[in-house]
Amino acid sequence: MRTKTCHIKVRDPNNECNCAVYLKDMSSRATEFSLLLTSSPHFISGFCSLSDTDQTFPPEFLKFTKSRGYISLTYLPVKVIPPQAFRGLNEVVKIEISQSDSLERIEANAFDSLRNLSEILIQNTKNLVYIGPGAFTHLPQLKYLSICNTGIQTFPDVTKIFSSEFNFILEICDNLYITTIPGNAFQGMNNESITLKLYGNGFEDVQSHAFNGTTLISLELKENVHLEKIHNEAFWGASGPSVLDISSTKLQALPSYGLESIQTLIATSSYSLKKLPSREKFTNLLDATLTYPSHCCAFRNGPTKEKNFSFSIFENFSKQCESTARKPNNETLYYAIFAESELSGWDYDYGFCSPKILRCAPEPDAFNPCEDIMGYDFLRVLIWLINILAIMGNLTVLLVLLTSRCKLTVPRFLMCNLSFADFCMGLYLLLIASVDSQTRGQYYNYAIDWQTGSGCSAAGFFTVFASELSVYTLTIITLERWHTITYAVQLDQKLRLRHAIPIMLGGWLFSTLIATLPLVGVSNYMKVSICLPMDVETTLSQVYILTILIFNVVAFIIICACYIKIYFAVQNPELKATNKDTKIAKKMAILIFTDFTCMAPISFFAISAAFKVPLITVTNSKVLLVLFYPVNSCANPFLYAIFTKAFRRDFFLLLSKFGCCKSRAELYRRKEISAYNSNCKNGYIGSNKPSQSTLKLSTLHCQYSAVLDKTCYKMY
Repeated sequence: MRTKTCHIKVRDPNNECNCAVYLKDMSSRATEFSLLLTSSPHFISGFCSLSDTDQTFPPEFLKFTKSRGYISLTYLPVKVIPPQAFRGLNEVVKIEISQSDSLERIEANAFDSLRNLSEILIQNTKNLVYIGPGAFTHLPQLKYLSICNTGIQTFPDVTKIFSSEFNFILEICDNLYITTIPGNAFQGMNNESITLKLYGNGFEDVQSHAFNGTTLISLELKENVHLEKIHNEAFWGASGPSVLDISSTKLQALPSYGLESIQTLIATSSYSLKKLPSREKFTNLLDATLTYPSHCCAFRNGPTKEKNFSFSIFENFSKQCESTARKPNNETLYYAIFAESELSGWDYDYGFCSPKILRCAPEPDAFNPCEDIMGYDFLRVLIWLINILAIMGNLTVLLVLLTSRCKLTVPRFLMCNLSFADFCMGLYLLLIASVDSQTRGQYYNYAIDWQTGSGCSAAGFFTVFASELSVYTLTIITLERWHTITYAVQLDQKLRLRHAIPIMLGGWLFSTLIATLPLVGVSNYMKVSICLPMDVETTLSQVYILTILIFNVVAFIIICACYIKIYFAVQNPELKATNKDTKIAKKMAILIFTDFTCMAPISFFAISAAFKVPLITVTNSKVLLVLFYPVNSCANPFLYAIFTKAFRRDFFLLLSKFGCCKSRAELYRRKEISAYNSNCKNGYIGSNKPSQSTLKLSTLHCQYSAVLDKTCYKMY
């Protein structure tokens, strides 16, 4: 083992401190390297005393190993490293300055003309706030420059290094006060290929022509958490990069120029990057690790195309590879394409026969497959028809009921609530259909903006609010009908408007609460493109989904039970059945069928999904969304209003106010007067004391007709 010792001789001629470092080994050979230090009071106090006596230099300040050519300056108690500080140390290959709380400045030309220097490390000097322009000058063999964890506020000048080393590595990291990478920041640093590790800094933007004059192998901009913009011409004048890492940044877009050479793209935890440039920009991309699964859909649309000079020669080669299988030692295929003279001196690269497949992660999952919002073309047509029908139908009902001259009765009040709920469902379908039309064929580029934006949240709120309010109102309407028929002769128990208003207010509050919970973290509307609360990852989310589904199932059971009771109440065995009984039964059957068609399929599959045993894919669930989910919203205005005689009367009376259909409106006025004089009241004339059963059945027919047909006059 060779032992090495060092000591320092200090001289002070002409107010200079010339520290001579001697390295001695077992063979007693000595090599002297001079370190000329400017007479700065701060600097000199750290290295030498202004004395002509010998003293031992603390080894933690300066260590020099001849065999490795290594200088380590740790815990340096100086504030300034002056120009020409390392002059004459031409055999030094590595200089490290680290762990210094005193160092504040590195002046220009501090590292100048060190022809063998290959590594410079300036690390963990948090009080270093200034590195002068040209501090690194004429370092032809420099391979690695690291400036990390300092307090510098501007990007260091590296344009005068003039290194000729292949794959030069520049590492600038954890410098939180550097806010920008200026134009031409690396021009002149190296005339060969370079790797830039610029991570963990305070960068906010990368300016135009920032990488001009470079040949980039790899560019790491990861963990620059404030980086929001790379100028479109940042790579102008540069070749490369082949590898680009922008993970954990706030970048909202990639530059439109300079992406052609990227082979590996890493953008994990880049949540602000919601849209990628077109697939055609990434002509050589082979490996992509991204944040959002939907972005990988973009790279499934077309194969990677190699654009280099070799491929112009081998245009037909891939076709031959597909049609002919050859072993690596068989050159027949080459001779089939080229003449023997053309192949002389060539190395055979059988790698051309291996297809280059682009790998992308994360893969799209079951909730977000690579498809448009409407996965099928026929759904795209149907959703427009259904949403227009729902919006126009319910808007018409609201308009007619609210402008009618008739008194606002309980059935009318409930119908207004039902129509508004179904109108909101129509708005939801309109939003989904509109976004699908705008993003058709490129939804992967809009998926994140849509699903995480306010549009999807609004659509989700509309659909949950509308669905629950509609179910709640249908249940109340059914209960009101059952109550009206059951207690037809007990006028004191009739449901009044003062009772209906607080009941419906409770429904509005319940529906609003259920629709708001996904906006505050209980499940969410971002899971799927159709903005339904399908997130069941947490127990709370599962409870939320099950609560909604159980509520809908219970409501359906109540509706069915009430209509069955209504039917048997009308079918009084004491009296002969009439044609009206049959009509009522048919209407009830239609109402129950539409409710069942709407609720049953969705409830069944949703409950299975809530228990994480899905029986249907998201793609197929969109069929339920369009064909079954809005059935009630389209059918309700027709079954409960438009198909009734009372609504048609009110509708024509409203049109007559605008000069339309006056004759039809006059006809309804005459019928109304006639009906008022002879309808239900005339049923009791001629009988001073009708039987209880006759009175009840007559009253049931009149009351039910009033409710079902939405008549505006009272029986009693």
